[in-house]
Amino acid sequence: MKHNEYESLIGSYNDFPNEGILFRDVSPIFGNPKVFKKLINEMSDDVIIKNADAILAIDARGFIFGSAIGFNTSKPIVIARKPGKLPGEILTNEYELEYGKSTLSIQKNAIKDFDSFAIVDDLLATGGTVECIKNLLFSMNKKIVGLSVVIELSELNGRAKLPFKVNSQIVF
Repeated sequence: MKHNEYESLIGSYNDFPNEGILFRDVSPIFGNPKVFKKLINEMSDDVIIKNADAILAIDARGFIFGSAIGFNTSKPIVIARKPGKLPGEILTNEYELEYGKSTLSIQKNAIKDFDSFAIVDDLLATGGTVECIKNLLFSMNKKIVGLSVVIELSELNGRAKLPFKVNSQIVF
């Protein structure tokens, strides 16, 4: 475990959102501005962020971390949203969750001016969400520098699906 200070704030909820799932909740970090600032500074200093043209933040908590990192580094933000939330021409892909299926979309116009992306999210579990984004970006011949997450659930081995660098602040 990398940071006990962060880990002590993470909430754990059994059987949420479905039976058999142990949900790790990063939300308490937002209630501690000093810890949140330290976390954002550490994530911002990562080579993954520094070497990317833009940050791609994943719905929904990834928006919070990605926006703060983008503000901190003056990097542009692109968002990946759930279906029906983005106007204009969109790229859409379905993916497997730990407990079902979902879909993410990005605006085609939002990525056109950038070649490389750092993906930011709160949690890496099975890797399905990030693999979905990878497929969308690769379909447009874009590069992914890496993934930066707050929490990684190592027992689900999501990292193995990803052909790029992964940096996790906390590993359970």
